[in-house]
Amino acid sequence: MTLFELSAMLLTVAAICGFLNEKFIKLPTTIGLMLIASVFSIILLGAEAMGSDLALAAERIIEQVDFEETLMEGMLCFLLFAGALHMNLENLLSKARIIGIMASVGVVLSTCLVGVLTKGVIGMMGVELPWIYCFLFGALISPTDPIAVVALLKKVGAPKSLETKIVGESLFNDGVGVVVFLVLYKVLTGVEPMTAGFVAKLFLMEAVGGVVLGLALGYLGYRMLKTMDNYSIEILITLALVMGGYALAMKLHVSGPLAMVVIGLMMGNIGRVMAMSEKTREHLDTFWELVDEILNAMLFVLIGLELVILEITPTAVGFGLVAIPLVLFIRFTCLGIPIALFRKLGESFTPHAVKALTWGGLRGGISVALALSLPAGPERNLLLVATYCVVLFSIIVQGLTMERLLEKVKSAMPS
Repeated sequence: MTLFELSAMLLTVAAICGFLNEKFIKLPTTIGLMLIASVFSIILLGAEAMGSDLALAAERIIEQVDFEETLMEGMLCFLLFAGALHMNLENLLSKARIIGIMASVGVVLSTCLVGVLTKGVIGMMGVELPWIYCFLFGALISPTDPIAVVALLKKVGAPKSLETKIVGESLFNDGVGVVVFLVLYKVLTGVEPMTAGFVAKLFLMEAVGGVVLGLALGYLGYRMLKTMDNYSIEILITLALVMGGYALAMKLHVSGPLAMVVIGLMMGNIGRVMAMSEKTREHLDTFWELVDEILNAMLFVLIGLELVILEITPTAVGFGLVAIPLVLFIRFTCLGIPIALFRKLGESFTPHAVKALTWGGLRGGISVALALSLPAGPERNLLLVATYCVVLFSIIVQGLTMERLLEKVKSAMPS
């Protein structure tokens, strides 16, 4: 199949799932699309077990989709930019300390804790999993997915302070998580030894480099937008910043996700206020909201369909089911400690903030893409199935019950 044929198939399936969800199920769009696609995948797996040729043909088609490349080198730049575009920079800066701690120290601490507990759980199941794979699982499952989080919070109406923390953390912690994963992956493949100097160098190149590149390209885009008032060209400039900027980040080996978040924040705040007319702002918002909705639909359908190609074993599913409460408990712990400290320093938080941040920390496509990038072997299959268990629970169960939790938060707030 050509790239066009694969794209056409994915878009068609997304449209059909979207129609079914809107007409009959009426769940939040991303959750409904993934649920329908997952059910379809389970039906195909059942048909394959009975020797159906149709199921085998569908599996061969889905195997041609490189999920990691499709997301990490395609969709991700658009989705992160669109998510950051509507983030209020003033609100974000007001919560910068706690967001910075959660998105950096929180991710590293969670990676370590998940790695240690994974080693213990897997050992009790009678499976020998090398330490490096345990920590790789911690790195890929610890960051919350901004794509899943932003899509959810658009629907449920979280208190503004809580929304800023959830979205702000999710926009930045995936970049940190990818950097941590990359460090561990290079150790696994023998590219570099695990030394403090190597870790510091890679972090500076990836994380700091991504932010600096984002600032430079964001400023360049702002200066270009300020010289004209033609919404079609201005939208074209934002597209060039996203696609060209992400491609440049990959060439320079700096963090593309962090660069996209910074550019999105600059365009959505400085560029929107100081360099765009009202007409341009309306067209820009409409365009990027549409791009965001379409790509989200395709991504969550693809997550559901990828179930077809998993090598499901009782051990992998068993570990995945254990990993769900394990990951939630560690996230609760890694959030509770800094929030308790900040409360003592006078920082205000909404009631049940730790519970809401824990339950609202959805995992999504980024975790799946990183798991798929692991070297082929039994370790990869074990961690991939476990990652899918956590992601499916996260998006379907946590996503569908988040609104009820937010209602509890809002009712506990002083009137």
